[in-house]
Amino acid sequence: MGFFDKIKQGLKKTTEAVTEKMNDVMSTFVKVDADLLEELEEAMILADLGAGVAAKATAELEQRAKRQKINTPGELRGVLRDILTGMMQEDTPLDISGKPAVVLVIGVNGVGKTTTIGKLAARYVSEGKRVMLAAADTFRAAAADQLEIWAQRAGADIVRHGEGADPGAVVFDAVAAAKARGCDVIIIDTAGRLHNKQNLMNELAKIDRILTRELPDSGRETLLVLDATTGQNAVHQAEEFNKAAALTGIVLTKLDGTAKGGIVIAISAGLGVPVKLVGVGEGLDDLMDFNRGDFVAALLPGDTE
Repeated sequence: MGFFDKIKQGLKKTTEAVTEKMNDVMSTFVKVDADLLEELEEAMILADLGAGVAAKATAELEQRAKRQKINTPGELRGVLRDILTGMMQEDTPLDISGKPAVVLVIGVNGVGKTTTIGKLAARYVSEGKRVMLAAADTFRAAAADQLEIWAQRAGADIVRHGEGADPGAVVFDAVAAAKARGCDVIIIDTAGRLHNKQNLMNELAKIDRILTRELPDSGRETLLVLDATTGQNAVHQAEEFNKAAALTGIVLTKLDGTAKGGIVIAISAGLGVPVKLVGVGEGLDDLMDFNRGDFVAALLPGDTE
């Protein structure tokens, strides 16, 4: 099953909620006027696109409708899809150039961070790459235990220290081991303690210094994992983490479990950080590279789709 089919299936709850509202609006479609635009803006807000994004999209829709003399629901949907797609950051694949490349994964507890790391490791191992996991979330003993289980499942190597150990030391040892074993990718788990942002910033800054010193020419990704079911709270988390770390991408998990999948657009357009991966199920292959065009097409299916 390709991305479009999986994302369409994963967005079922969101699409049903949005489409029902859209269909109500379109059924009374006569012309693009203030009432219609207000209804469409409300539908976008209900899908958790966010008030700012919804207002901007509605204003652009009004301008284009006048220029293009839109007079059918299908045309209106097509233009809205184009606007929303254009508001999102361009699709960019994960940069795993150099050897070993580094994927630093951050996010609060409970968002699916460890599962995401495990699925990503399994993907790279299936592609013939050797993967090293670094258990740098030393704040919780269970975090390293869970990561070790995933390492075994995926067929990846792992470096871990005891509870309360220095995360920087774990990363340093993982880099040394990855170099010695010829690993292609290092995936680093980190503690997500937003309630103590200064500690988090200090920890990430130390890890960054180690990686810059030890792997100056390797590709580097800093991915924030967010739970799509938390809606606007995910946007707030993204804003806070983006202050603590220079994010290169977002991973949205549990997209199949929410009726507010428009949060993807709210984060990408509002934060200016591309969504790189989305989770649309429990299977190993349900962590997928993001495609903004397919996503918007699944979110706002046309009359014949």
